[in-house]
Amino acid sequence: MAGFPPPGATILGDAAAGKKIDEVGKKKVDYFNLPCPIPFEELQREAISIVPNLHMLSLKPELFEGMRFDFTKGLNPKFSLSHSVFMGPMELPSQGAETLKIPTAHYEFGANFIDPKLMLIGRVLTDGRLTARVKCDLTDDLSLKANAQLSNEPNMSHGMVNFDYKGKDYRTQLQLGDGSLFGASYIQSITPHLSMGGEVFWAGQHLKSGVGYAARYENDKMVATGQVASTGMVAMSYVQKVSEKVSLATDFMYNYLSRDVTASVGYDYILRQARLRGKLDSNGCASAFLEERLNMGLNFVLSAEIDHKKSDYKFGFGLTVG
Repeated sequence: MAGFPPPGATILGDAAAGKKIDEVGKKKVDYFNLPCPIPFEELQREAISIVPNLHMLSLKPELFEGMRFDFTKGLNPKFSLSHSVFMGPMELPSQGAETLKIPTAHYEFGANFIDPKLMLIGRVLTDGRLTARVKCDLTDDLSLKANAQLSNEPNMSHGMVNFDYKGKDYRTQLQLGDGSLFGASYIQSITPHLSMGGEVFWAGQHLKSGVGYAARYENDKMVATGQVASTGMVAMSYVQKVSEKVSLATDFMYNYLSRDVTASVGYDYILRQARLRGKLDSNGCASAFLEERLNMGLNFVLSAEIDHKKSDYKFGFGLTVG
């Protein structure tokens, strides 16, 4: 009996082998059922967020200098009003290396209407600027985005409209703006983790056009992106999720026409009552942004930035209520 396997061993072995075959079969990629990618304009949103309030890693948080106070009052579940007061210096354009600043202050009043299919946001400032943003879901797959700014200063008023169509495994956008600006982009999921796309634009006012290509790879722990455009821009970013509370990021930007190169590293650390973000770039600029929750609906904000190359130092603090 020494040469025979014990009873049931062959059956168990066949069952285990069959289970492994099933697991391998389940890992096969269904290329006819790929996920829908994110919009082309948001390829680097984990590394460079344009919406600092979202819980994404941001190499460019909303840094400021001076004092800021923000108050938001909800009138009902969909409509709210906001009040913002800012006091601090404003930088003026200078031909030399020295940074020129003048003291300034302004008040901003805002109204927000947020619905699952419609979002309206308006802001008016004491200096005469008026801004508006609209997002409307026309259908389940087609959405409209628009933003505009009106100002008393010449050449500071502008407007733009975006149509975003979301397919099963692709997404396309059409952009129309003032100054005869036309743009279009398309991004396609290649695998469950990899998406690739391209964009074209035409600026009739400046008689300029361009073409760009991009790729994005992501999984549960990391996101890597790369972009190249005919305007000379080459951009790459990488975000690594170290833990549930800690993320690290780096980005690299190179313009092969002007030979300008910038690289930066950043971190995002979420504590129990606070969130700390920071960045250090190759130009000698270091920044940090701290948001601490003092109580329910009350946040304390600290902002700091040091530019060693320009000998420019910025510090700001503020409160956010609501």
